[in-house]
Amino acid sequence: MPFAILGFAVVTSLPVILLLIGGMSGGWWIGAAFLYMTGLAMVLDRLLHLAAPATDPATEIPAADYLSAGLAIAHFVLLGLAVAAVAGETGLTWWERVLAFFAFGLFFGQVSNSNAHELIHRSDPLLRRLGTWVFISHLFGHHASAHPKIHHRHVGSDEDPNSAKSGESYYHFLPRAWWGSFSKGFRAEILGPAEQAWYQHPYAGYAAGGLGFCLLALVLGGWAGLGAYLGLAFYATAQLLMSDYVQHYGLRRRVLPGGRLEPVGPQHSWNAPQWFTSRLMLNAPRHSEHHAHPARPYPALALPGPDEAPTLPRSLPVMGMIALIPSRWRGMMDPKVEDWTLRRITAE
Repeated sequence: MPFAILGFAVVTSLPVILLLIGGMSGGWWIGAAFLYMTGLAMVLDRLLHLAAPATDPATEIPAADYLSAGLAIAHFVLLGLAVAAVAGETGLTWWERVLAFFAFGLFFGQVSNSNAHELIHRSDPLLRRLGTWVFISHLFGHHASAHPKIHHRHVGSDEDPNSAKSGESYYHFLPRAWWGSFSKGFRAEILGPAEQAWYQHPYAGYAAGGLGFCLLALVLGGWAGLGAYLGLAFYATAQLLMSDYVQHYGLRRRVLPGGRLEPVGPQHSWNAPQWFTSRLMLNAPRHSEHHAHPARPYPALALPGPDEAPTLPRSLPVMGMIALIPSRWRGMMDPKVEDWTLRRITAE
């Protein structure tokens, strides 16, 4: 395995092992899984200041794809275990079940979502389908349509429901982004082949797949299993939308003469340089480079310079926690949005 991929593999695989043991045994194992996804991640982000340049895609793509495929397969195993554990089917105590909900949910929200996002941008149809099914398992299958067809095209404008406006709270953004991406993604898919039957429409697959996962959860853990599954799916989706909220907050594309939007550039995404959570989220915090090159594999994503793109004051997960307190979020981020906007105007 190439050295650059090894860091991603270690950081993402350790929580898989902790969750597998913790979901069945509880105790310190499930506590360790929770701490790994929370406190340890924050501490290591502060302690580790490693140079992590972009790598050569020619040497990293095969290993990166193998890791992504492995993480996707592990996701489905962990999802079944999570439903059983949180529903009480593996013998965990009430407090272990609470820890299991948050530990598994954080993994699904930060690792599984980031990995699925990576997979739906791959050229290999099998990998794209694998990523789509991860989103379907979160009852968010339409993201596989809305993300490439709406978000990447209209990011930083009123046409993109997943670009948060300056001053908008996360609590206002979440339902608006969910429904906006669902409806706009649906309309984008309607423009597909005219001869397509209704059951061939991607949204039919998203709905049928989501219903299938609900039935599996019911079989695994009864009504408690279904409740656990719905809660985990919502928690994972809320984290994905939180990432969108944080990474594009307040950054807008200018309207050029003639009504066209300026091209998408590094200046339209917030980035985070922290090493550990970047490895945990497969370089998702290097967001500007992803929007510039959506098909570029995650190991090859580079951080833009401070004059090219804005940088978040904390890591992406920490900024997501701060966003839960709107007054603190606006007090921290609104001045930075204004400063970045002024810098862009002055630079011209």
